[in-house]
Amino acid sequence: MRVRQTPLIACPALERELGGGSIYLKLECLQLTGSFKLRGAMRAIAALSAEQRARGVVTASAGNHGAGLARAAGLAGTRATVFVPIRTPANKVERMTSLGAQLRVEGKDYDASEALARAFAAAHDQLFVSAFDDDEVLAGNGGSLGAEILEQCPEVAKVLVPVGGGGLIAGMANELSPRGIEVVGAQPANNCAMHDSLALGRALCEYQRESTVAEGCEGAVCERTYAIVARHGLSIGCVSETSILRAVAFLYRHCGVVAETSAAVPVAALREAAIVPASKGATVVVISGGNIDASALDEILAEHGP
Repeated sequence: MRVRQTPLIACPALERELGGGSIYLKLECLQLTGSFKLRGAMRAIAALSAEQRARGVVTASAGNHGAGLARAAGLAGTRATVFVPIRTPANKVERMTSLGAQLRVEGKDYDASEALARAFAAAHDQLFVSAFDDDEVLAGNGGSLGAEILEQCPEVAKVLVPVGGGGLIAGMANELSPRGIEVVGAQPANNCAMHDSLALGRALCEYQRESTVAEGCEGAVCERTYAIVARHGLSIGCVSETSILRAVAFLYRHCGVVAETSAAVPVAALREAAIVPASKGATVVVISGGNIDASALDEILAEHGP
C-alpha cells in the first residue's frame, strides 16, 4: 500500500458547539506518513524520468513534505535530500531520517531552507521538488484528496483546509470548485501569505512575518498557487495563536484525534468564527497531519482547556 484512503468521520462535538449542521473530519493525520503530503510526493516521484531518478531529488520542507518525498523516493529506488529549518520539531526530523532522507537542517525558516535547497539542487544537477509549486504535487495532494472526499461524502458543500504555500488549497480548488463545492482556507494571523496576497491582488513570493506555532503554514506562496486560488475566488480565514493551540486540545479531548498545530488551524477558524460551516449540505474539515511531538501535545493539553 503506497497511499491510504483515510477515514472520514462525523464530528458531533463541533456540530454541538457551532449549533448544528453536518461536520466531518477527513483524517489525513492517519495517512501512511502521518500527513496528506505523501499524496503529492508519490505523484511527483512517479512522474520522474529514469535519468532524474538516477540523479536524485532535493526539496525543502517544514517536515511533512520531506517525509512524504523520502518515502516515495525510497519506493522508487532514488534518494531524497531534504532541507528543513533549524526549528523543525524533533519528531519530524526523526521521521524523515527514518524514511531515508538525507537531511540538511539549515535555514532560520522555511523560505531560507528553500533557497538553500534550490541552490544545492542546481549545484548537484538534481531536480528540486517543491512542496507546493509543482503541478504533480498539486494534483496529488489537493486533487486526489478532493476526489476522495467527494466519493466518501457526496453531500459535501464546503471543504476547509489549512494553508501555507497553497498547494493543498489550489489542488483542492481545481478538483472541487468546478463542481460547485466551496473550498475555504485557514491560516494563522501571524503568518498568512495567501490571505495577504489576495488582499493585495498579487502573489507574495517573498514574505517575512512573525513565526507561528503552526510552522507548517509559514512562508511565502508562489505565482502558481496564488493564481489558482484567485481565479476560483477563494477566501482565507485567519486565526490567533491561542485558538490554534486550543483547537489541538479540543480535537484530542472531544474527538479522539491527534492533530499537529497546522492541521488544527481550520478547526480553530470554525471555533473562532473566522469561517462558518455550510448553510446547506455537509462541511468537511481536512485534518492534514498528526505529526506532533508527544511532549508538545502534553504541554498544550496542560495549558489549554476544552
